[in-house]
Amino acid sequence: MKRLKIVIPKGSIFEGVIRLFNDAGIYININERVYRPVVNDPELQIKILRPQNIPDLVEIGSHDAGFTGKDWVIESNADVIEIMDLKLDPVKIVSAIPETNEISTLRKKRIIVASEYERLTRDFLKKEGFRYKFLRTYGATEVFPPEDADMIIDNTATGNTLREHKLKIYKVIMESTTRFIAGRQTLKEPWKRNKIQELKMLFQSVLDARERVMLEMNVPREKFDRIVKILPCMRSPTVAPLYGEKGFAVKIAVKRSEVVKLIPRLKKLGATDILEYEFRKVVV
Repeated sequence: MKRLKIVIPKGSIFEGVIRLFNDAGIYININERVYRPVVNDPELQIKILRPQNIPDLVEIGSHDAGFTGKDWVIESNADVIEIMDLKLDPVKIVSAIPETNEISTLRKKRIIVASEYERLTRDFLKKEGFRYKFLRTYGATEVFPPEDADMIIDNTATGNTLREHKLKIYKVIMESTTRFIAGRQTLKEPWKRNKIQELKMLFQSVLDARERVMLEMNVPREKFDRIVKILPCMRSPTVAPLYGEKGFAVKIAVKRSEVVKLIPRLKKLGATDILEYEFRKVVV
């Protein structure tokens, strides 16, 4: 049987990727001591590894496709194809210094810069014109200043960890989200390319569903035209006559963010029996 070899990242973006698979109907049986989990799709072979390694492993063909942050794709300089931006787990890659330090002071000396990101760090410091010594970290980068580093390059989602360690952001270097990537050679094989496109469609349907809800309502005949004109929807509303021809049942798929203002407005215009419920998938 043909199989698509997929690598999933350990760490902070792991849960988001697993939930995406589960919501798509692909169930991965997770055991924290097992790095080759069981999956209910026999055409998939899953392995769990550090996100830092994934771009290179996909490039060389050890795995056909994988998930990792955009930051690690840039850091590794791997020659891979981005299938889609999942927009999950957004972070910023930032340079940060102790709250008591000033950049003008640091520019006058050779500074110690700690980071897991060597390529991003060197490119940034060269552009900024700093004299520096690079110190590679292996996690917990934020604990290095002030005794062991003058500056760090690290990722942050909220900035809370930096503030807790009395660090301030000097500059944002880039923004990163989780990406679905594949190898160039993989995409030259028709079966694998088709399987990847099927996964992309399923993942996109889940992501679209998370942004929308279904609204159902009853609309009196005399108020129908006025209400239908204000309805946002993906294409056009689904309308069916109510029993006894007293009005219409109307269904619309709307963005979740619109509901809080839309429902009170619909009620004022005469819609009744308004129901809101979740989608699992939206396939356009």
